[in-house]
Amino acid sequence: MSERPRLTVLSGPSGVGKSTVVAHLRKVHPEIWLSVSATTRRPRPGERHGVQYFFVDDEEFDKLVANGELLEWAEFAGNRYGTPRRAVLERLEAGEPVLLEIDLQGARLVRESMPEAQLVFLAPPGWEELVRRLTGRGTESPEVIERRLAAARVELAAESEFDVTLVNTSVEDVSHELLALMKVS
Repeated sequence: MSERPRLTVLSGPSGVGKSTVVAHLRKVHPEIWLSVSATTRRPRPGERHGVQYFFVDDEEFDKLVANGELLEWAEFAGNRYGTPRRAVLERLEAGEPVLLEIDLQGARLVRESMPEAQLVFLAPPGWEELVRRLTGRGTESPEVIERRLAAARVELAAESEFDVTLVNTSVEDVSHELLALMKVS
């Protein structure tokens, strides 16, 4: 009997490339189950319920929190996001590798409720590179960029709370290292 897969949590500062790494990973290994979060924000064009997110209203979200049905949840830019607990546990029980891509606050909450989870910190090759990525999007105002950079400093300072750090020098390399950590061959 092979050991049950651990939940793997990927976190790191805004702009480090978490979603790019996850998208690449899922393309190469579609069997890796990526948890779908519940959110109170409205769907963006092209987003489908149950695919990108489970879209719920505030009342439904309150119920999920009250009933302990979320592994972690956080408020971000006026909307709430959370990881449904049952789906994660069912996938792990079934022996499937499960990946969560969440923020620092969420990673800390997962550590509390599932101490056996493996927390992976995705770090930028350097501060200058992170600044370049955050400012290079070209979609945000200087105030928003400054807020993101301030948040990134705090997030980088939390690296020691994680089990493993991967430096995002290349999406392929990081995906390969993440797969090894998740014991997916």
